[in-house]
Amino acid sequence: MKLYAMSLGAGLLVGVIYSLLSVRSPAPPLVALVGLLGILLGEQIIPVGKQLLHGAAFSTACEQTRATAHVLGQLPGNNEKPPVNRQESA
Repeated sequence: MKLYAMSLGAGLLVGVIYSLLSVRSPAPPLVALVGLLGILLGEQIIPVGKQLLHGAAFSTACEQTRATAHVLGQLPGNNEKPPVNRQESA
């Protein structure tokens, strides 16, 4: 939750600076958010597509590439730690 509060605070600070400089946001908020969503989804097309070409189901491809975690990030209330890769820690 702290990350969300920091993000909101940074956005408010930028908004205040824009106001002081008498400039408008470069994009309407909804357009900017849709653009950011497009970027996040676009980053996952190639890795998920490769898994699909190898015969994996869509949900399996998303799990193997961790696409869902990348796009959604850690959701509020999901304090579960990611699994530790035993090979890397050995």
